[in-house]
Amino acid sequence: MKIEGKTAVITGAASGIGKATAEDLASRGAAKIAMVDITDNIADVTAEMNKKVGREVGQAFQGDVTNGDFRKEVYDTMCGKDGVVNICVPSAGIFRDRLSVMLDKETGEPDIYPVEMFHQVLEVNLVHPVYWALELVARMAHNRKVNGKKKWHPDETIQGTIVFIGSVASQGNKGQISYSSTKAALEGAAQTLMKESMFHGVRTAVIHPGFVDTPILQGMPEGYLEKYVLPDIQLGRLIRPEELADAICFLISNSAVSGELWCDAGWHPPAGT
Repeated sequence: MKIEGKTAVITGAASGIGKATAEDLASRGAAKIAMVDITDNIADVTAEMNKKVGREVGQAFQGDVTNGDFRKEVYDTMCGKDGVVNICVPSAGIFRDRLSVMLDKETGEPDIYPVEMFHQVLEVNLVHPVYWALELVARMAHNRKVNGKKKWHPDETIQGTIVFIGSVASQGNKGQISYSSTKAALEGAAQTLMKESMFHGVRTAVIHPGFVDTPILQGMPEGYLEKYVLPDIQLGRLIRPEELADAICFLISNSAVSGELWCDAGWHPPAGT
């Protein structure tokens, strides 16, 4: 699918992978991009991107991506002004890392991972991306219906593309019981949605990043990355957000790729972890 002239919705667009993806889409000629984030600096990030590309391509939306009314508001605005949304990259995500079961050093009493934290990660990392994707498919299906179109045919161009942000942690990672579970679940959601949404000409894919140089990783304790992460990355450094953005744009523009793309920079968890 050609990116030029298309309308996109990017969540988590104020920083990291989301910001880099929005900038890459804008540089490739996307017509309009909804820049969605919960932080109040999304307006400044959007204005900076628009200045960089020399046109008003980005529109800022500040809000909670787990809020259904907010999601519909974003899509209503983008579809009302620019027709259907063709691209969705729901990249907003959170970590709530700790061991699944911890023992009190003095009493030996077990402390199980809080279910409230698990639900929070589930809402942001799984429910949010699935429903922002479903919103695109629903709007696309409705648009085709009112325009007298039925089942999509290969003679047509691809109508839309959804790229979910997975993780190498989808294969399991110590201390990430909630995060890993949500990223693994995205694989099943993407494969199911692909089987359904191609009826309307919409493809789905999952990209599995390794360790990316984002604000979340930058906030880890001093020396953690050098001791526990970098030694197991064959590339010898963190992945740059713009490298992930380029891979995401590849998934969007190459319609033959609809499964999973691993961008791990050669990272493999060390034995015994």
